[in-house]
Amino acid sequence: MPENTDTQTQGGKIMVKLDDLLHERRMTLTELAERVGLTLANLSILKTGKAKAIRFSTLEAICRELECQPGDLLGYEDVTS
Repeated sequence: MPENTDTQTQGGKIMVKLDDLLHERRMTLTELAERVGLTLANLSILKTGKAKAIRFSTLEAICRELECQPGDLLGYEDVTS
């Protein structure tokens, strides 16, 4: 099963769970890129947790196509404790 990808921030980590959602929906990253109108490279940056930001319009498009909520795609883990 795919693992969550995370991005380190000050005091916490944002986890990108795109791999899990794609796996559950039996969809490829290429298919999602075509459906939301993003390049495969940009979507791959998000999937691997290397993105520093995400536009709301991108988040909306991904959530629409994967039929999910933003919280299904992103998570936060406090690493200061």
